[in-house]
Amino acid sequence: MKKTWLLGFGFFSISITWALYNAFVPFFLDNFLKSTALIGFMMTIDNYFALFLQPWIGSRSDRTNSRFGKRIPYLLIGMPLAALFGALIPWHTSLLTLVLFMVMMNLSMSLYRSPAVALMPDITPDSKRTQANGIINFMGGIGSIIAFGGGSILYEKHASLPFLTASVLTLGCLVILFFAIKERRDSIAYNANEEKTKISFKGQLTRSTLFLLGAIFFWFLSYQGVEAFFTLYGKNHLQLTEGQSSFSLAFFSLAFVLAAIPSGLLGNRFGKKLIITLGVIGLVLIFAAISFVDSLLPLRALLLIGGICWAMININSYPFIVSLGKEQSIGTRTGIYYLISSLAAIASPPLMGALIDLFGYSVLFYFSSGGMVIALLFLLGVKDKGLARTAEDTAATTSF
Repeated sequence: MKKTWLLGFGFFSISITWALYNAFVPFFLDNFLKSTALIGFMMTIDNYFALFLQPWIGSRSDRTNSRFGKRIPYLLIGMPLAALFGALIPWHTSLLTLVLFMVMMNLSMSLYRSPAVALMPDITPDSKRTQANGIINFMGGIGSIIAFGGGSILYEKHASLPFLTASVLTLGCLVILFFAIKERRDSIAYNANEEKTKISFKGQLTRSTLFLLGAIFFWFLSYQGVEAFFTLYGKNHLQLTEGQSSFSLAFFSLAFVLAAIPSGLLGNRFGKKLIITLGVIGLVLIFAAISFVDSLLPLRALLLIGGICWAMININSYPFIVSLGKEQSIGTRTGIYYLISSLAAIASPPLMGALIDLFGYSVLFYFSSGGMVIALLFLLGVKDKGLARTAEDTAATTSF
C-alpha cells in the first residue's frame, strides 16, 4: 500500500484546490453578481469541461502509450497549468478577468483529473480497491481540512494567500507522483498495445451500471448544492462570518478523513452497496436535521456525522463503478463516472440558486435531503457483484 499513500498526494492537491475554489470564489463572484442563481451557474464552469473532456480523456488514456505510461503524461501537462491559473484567480481586476482565470484553471484541471483517478485501480488489485480508495481519499480529506481551516486564516490576511499556497502544493505533489509512480513497473496489467483496443461507452452501460449512475447523479446533485452554497448559507441564513462559514466545513472534512479508511475496509468486508446505502440514509436524516439548526455548535456536530456518511458513500462508489466493468475499461468507466457526477454538478448550483432566490436559503437542505432519497431508490436496483467476489477471494485465501 506504499504506492497508494504516495498516489494520495495527487488527490491531496485536487482536494485542496477544489475546496478553496468552492469556498472563496463565490465571494469574488458576489462582488459582481447579485443573482444567486447566476453565481451558481458560474460555479459550474468546471463541470462543463468535465462533461465533455473527462470522458474523452479518460478513454484516451486507456489507449495512450508513452515512455511515462498511460496516465502520467496528462498530469505533466494539466497540473502545472492548473497551479498557474489557480494562483491568478484572486488577482482578477474585473468580472472578465475573474471568469477568464476560472475557465483556464478548470480547463487545466479537466486535462488530468480522470487519468489521476484511474491510476488507483491501475496499480491496485480489485480486492484492495475500496481500501485503497479510502487511503487516497484520506489524503484528499487532509487537503480539504487544510483548505477550510488554514485557508480561512490565510484568506483573512489576504485573499491571494490560500490560492498561492494551493498552487505551490500542487507542483510539489506532481514531483512526488512523477518520481514515485512508474506505470510500466507498477501497473498490474500494463499493456503497451492497449491503444489498439476499442472500448465503447455504450458497451459499459449494463443494467446495474445504469442504476448506479442514477444513484450517483442524485447524491452528487444533493452534495454539490450544499458544497456550492454552504458558505453563503452560513453568512446569509445563520449570520455567521465568512471565516466561520468556511471553517465549519472543516468539521465535515475532518469526519470524512477519519472515516475514509474504515469505510473502505467496511465496503470490502460487507459489500459496497450496503455501506453506501447506510451512508445515503444517514445523509437524508442529517440534511433534514440541519434545516432546523440555527446555531453554530449543533451545526458543526451534524456536519461531523454527515462527513462520516459521505465517506461511506464516496469511498465505495468509484470502486463500485469500476468493479462492474473490465480492467481494460478503467479509464473509460472513470470518465463515465465523472460525466454523471459532472451532470449533477452542472444542474445542482443553478437549480439550487434559483430555489434560494425564490424561497430563501432555508430550502438548501430540504432540497439536498430529497435528492438523497431519490438516490436511495436508484441504489436498490444495483447488484453488488463485488460482495460475492470478496467472499470467493476470502475462501480461496483461507483454503490456501
